[in-house]
Amino acid sequence: MYQPSLLPEPYAHGLLDVGDGNRIAWEACGNPEGKAVLSVHGGPGGGSLRRSRGRRRGGVFDPEVYRVIQYDQRGCGLSLPHVADPAVSLEHNTTDHLIADMERLREHLGIERWLLYGGSWGTTLILAYAERYPERVSEIVLISVFLGRPEDIDWLYHGLGRLLPGPWEAFRDALPAADRGGSLVAAYNRLLEHPDEAVRFKAAQDWCAWEDAVVAHEALGSPGAYSNRPDDALLALVRLCAHYFANDAWLEDGQLLRDAHRLAGIPGVLIQGRLDLGCPLQGVWELAKAWPDAELKVIDDSGHTGSPARREAIVAALERFSGSGSGGGGGSGSGSGSGKQR
Repeated sequence: MYQPSLLPEPYAHGLLDVGDGNRIAWEACGNPEGKAVLSVHGGPGGGSLRRSRGRRRGGVFDPEVYRVIQYDQRGCGLSLPHVADPAVSLEHNTTDHLIADMERLREHLGIERWLLYGGSWGTTLILAYAERYPERVSEIVLISVFLGRPEDIDWLYHGLGRLLPGPWEAFRDALPAADRGGSLVAAYNRLLEHPDEAVRFKAAQDWCAWEDAVVAHEALGSPGAYSNRPDDALLALVRLCAHYFANDAWLEDGQLLRDAHRLAGIPGVLIQGRLDLGCPLQGVWELAKAWPDAELKVIDDSGHTGSPARREAIVAALERFSGSGSGGGGGSGSGSGSGKQR
């Protein structure tokens, strides 16, 4: 089995004009003739490339086998313009725009089909893209699946407070008193558009303090992962999270499960931590039942931010798919995931 290590430096990179004044940053590492894989970051607004500088994230991919494409979604990371600037409009930053950007990037790079890999919000975006363009997807590996339904968003920012009452009350009480009785996500979304920079930055810090509280128990993962980023990256992350989640991610309620039949014939591996409080097992369980070609792997010691056992499962999934096709297009997706773990 491939032993994870740091990815090599990119052999190609660029800023792709995707319209509406946006340019998305991308880079390619590994084998230029290898199997194409697109790594889709979380958030929304988590970014990938800026955080990889100096430590080459993404070492789960064997660089001799895979042509690894990493990119930053609109408005974050190294993509331009950056939404930490309050003057940058979010009008053209929706799930449909992000799906179109992925497809434009595929066309730009001359890739016929690619394996899709990502976690958390990345899984939401991957499923939305794959259900729209199933003919462009060879395989899928999803980690910490988040279906983006109103119930998933409500659980993360309201219901989970039953398990973490202290941090949740701090998250709620950081808002103006008049905003504490309704949707906390909508209230934070308004604060992130406030003209006062100090108000915006405090709201971003308070949001990330809650996100950090949700993963604080994950001793084998990365507790504190949300707040540990530069100020502009913090602002972009929270501004985009609040923008997307206040609008139910621009998905119809239950859309990704409803349209899972469009994934038929695409092999997938779903890797979920049993200790993931923010993305409970029920959602991915339902997805596995709706997508017969996917295998569900539950990692008992992992939460949302991972563990060594989860990393081993990811590497195994990527190794399993590494022989399915080659070159610019990815493979035909031979074989399906059998023997779901429940």
